[in-house]
Amino acid sequence: MTAGLIVAIVVAVIVLGTVARAVRIVPQATAGIIERLGRYQRICTPGLTVLVPFVDRMRPLLDLREQVVSFPPQPVITEDNLVVNIDTVIYFQVTDPRAATYEVQNYIQAIEQLTVTTLRNVIGGLDLEATLTSRDQINGQLRGVLDEATGKWGIRVNRVEIKAIDPPASIKESMEKQMRADRDKRAAILTAEGEKQSAILTAEGQKQAAILTAQGEREAAILRAEGEAKAINTVFAAIHEGKPDPGLLAYQYLQMLPQVAASGTGQMWIVPSELTSALQGLSQAFKGSGK
Repeated sequence: MTAGLIVAIVVAVIVLGTVARAVRIVPQATAGIIERLGRYQRICTPGLTVLVPFVDRMRPLLDLREQVVSFPPQPVITEDNLVVNIDTVIYFQVTDPRAATYEVQNYIQAIEQLTVTTLRNVIGGLDLEATLTSRDQINGQLRGVLDEATGKWGIRVNRVEIKAIDPPASIKESMEKQMRADRDKRAAILTAEGEKQSAILTAEGQKQAAILTAQGEREAAILRAEGEAKAINTVFAAIHEGKPDPGLLAYQYLQMLPQVAASGTGQMWIVPSELTSALQGLSQAFKGSGK
């Protein structure tokens, strides 16, 4: 009785172990390769999978999601014989689990080595300046080569990105000095252009001010001349209308003499001959009035 129970328990354990090995659950976004007697049988899709005990074997599951792999910096020589360290990031996806399993031993390592080789070929044809300014071009060339080479491995390379390009320290220092010199040069040019524009605007303002001042003085002189001309015309008109006689003119001469004397503009007086004639006329006028 005891021996039979032990045998039953052993058989039950063997059956349960066999069933456990025969039933597998494949998670979503993964795939498994089933081999029968060491040969490829089929690809397991997500869900429940039943294997033939002791005949079928499932290889490790493959992740079908897009994967990101960052490779360590790789020293690369440019066309002008400078060594730069380049970090790359690869975005890829397994599209054929069978090819990824049987066509290459380790597709991650294979992609890394292929990336390094392709990167050296691409950078070897560019100088340092082109390397630093042509990231999109380098990314495109890397993606094209990798996608073509990994297609037979069941891998699709979706994107290749250069994370960093580190030139030598001496080149960095030279580039920084050049950038500072360029910035100082641009600043000096902008300052000179600003001073030039300021001088031009100042000169234009002074020119306009001088023109306006001259125009104002000219118009004022014209107005003064016109006023004096009108005053003279008015005086002459009044004199002609009044019909002055010599006595009146002589009297006006006598009234102006004190003002001339008080002006102090000169110490020598020149008496015109007309003044003598006017005084004679004035004397005769007074005599005539005495009669």
